[in-house]
Amino acid sequence: MEERRGFGSRRGFGGRREGGFAPKPVEIGKEYEVDISETSRRGEGIARIQGLVIFIPNTKPGDHVKIKIKSVSRRFAEAEVVEKGEAEAEKETEEEEEE
Repeated sequence: MEERRGFGSRRGFGGRREGGFAPKPVEIGKEYEVDISETSRRGEGIARIQGLVIFIPNTKPGDHVKIKIKSVSRRFAEAEVVEKGEAEAEKETEEEEEE
């Protein structure tokens, strides 16, 4: 009689390590400086820290911002802007003056 294996018995499947998932490169509540590289479908800025995608509202590609992590899931994290870089702050001031 042939031995059958269930789906869970296959070693190495899904990139898991023994004992669960690999630790994330970010932690909730911590602050990081990032460069926004692209825009999501929802219009949020996207940055990456060690490959982990981070969604940051009210940002655009080219922005350099300091962020605070609000939530971390298996495949991505969400953050809020704590401080904008000097170049972005100057651009916003100029835009406001023009209006």
